[in-house]
Amino acid sequence: MSVFQTVYDAHLTIAGHDISWREIIGNAFGFASAIGGLKRRVWAWPVGIVGNVLLFTVFIGTAVNGEAVPLLGQAGRQIFFIAVSIYGWQRWQQAKREHAGTEQAAVSPRWATGRERAAYLGAAAVGVVVLFFAFQAIGTLFPVPTWYFLADSWIFVGSILATYAMARGWVDFWLCWIAVDLVGVPELIYFKLYPSAALYGVYGVLVIYGFFAWRRIAREEPLADPQTEMVGA
Repeated sequence: MSVFQTVYDAHLTIAGHDISWREIIGNAFGFASAIGGLKRRVWAWPVGIVGNVLLFTVFIGTAVNGEAVPLLGQAGRQIFFIAVSIYGWQRWQQAKREHAGTEQAAVSPRWATGRERAAYLGAAAVGVVVLFFAFQAIGTLFPVPTWYFLADSWIFVGSILATYAMARGWVDFWLCWIAVDLVGVPELIYFKLYPSAALYGVYGVLVIYGFFAWRRIAREEPLADPQTEMVGA
């Protein structure tokens, strides 16, 4: 067995369940990234990318090692997370350079405008419908219930939407995460991915706190220019 295979297969057994170390460590990076986002720190983005890479190998399932039914939406969103995270990382770094020497955090929160909100909700609706049929077509190869395709479609679209909204500094992104968690936790429990399900539960508490924190900041730190969302730290 190669070193790569040994590392890939490493797992922890808890209450008779084998839990991949990739899942545990990937979720730890994800949680650290969420804390960084709450604190509005630039390092949240690269830390999150590491977690995305690890979790992709967990969720892709059978496509990698014949482990289990692959969670297509969960796996696919890790790829898009990486792409959107690079975008967010660049935006926050740019703002950091523009505000060098200040004590401002990495983002000045604001609510999305009515036009922006209509655009992202419309895009989300279309995305869920398209992915539902796409996942359903691919999923004929795997023994999964029909609800899985709709759930995974929303998890995929909602997660990308939330990450993009975070990059833009919209308070709305916390609400997107709450909606994703409400679907993601039951799905992960169903597929026995308990560390990820537990982390989603913790995320639920964190995002509720984060929502109220960002909403307060948006009220107390009004932007001089609504188009200028980012400040660096």
